[in-house]
Amino acid sequence: MSTAPLETFPNPRPGRDYEIEIRCPEFTSVCPKTGLPDFGEIQINYIPGELCLELKALKYYIVSFRDKGVFYEAVTNQILDDLVGACKPKRMTVVGDFSVRGGISTSVTAEYEEN
Repeated sequence: MSTAPLETFPNPRPGRDYEIEIRCPEFTSVCPKTGLPDFGEIQINYIPGELCLELKALKYYIVSFRDKGVFYEAVTNQILDDLVGACKPKRMTVVGDFSVRGGISTSVTAEYEEN
């Protein structure tokens, strides 16, 4: 779905489990039914394996959804799938916390855990 490439770098402490929390408070996409803009925050929490996510590339990846028509559920799961594919974490949670529209707010949580 996204065209911006994700980049990684070697985990500086691969022998220790620690959690990385990333907030992307300016997420935007487009409602596929109305064409109106959707706004929200994407929160990423993960325990890295051998690789960590590079933040500048992540920013461009997140911004690449700006003009895409996509439902909240689909985009949250797509982000999780793409990030897991890029950095292969031990565990990752992506939360899409979307702004109120028509009196309804929506939060979508997608999780991954290494087997």
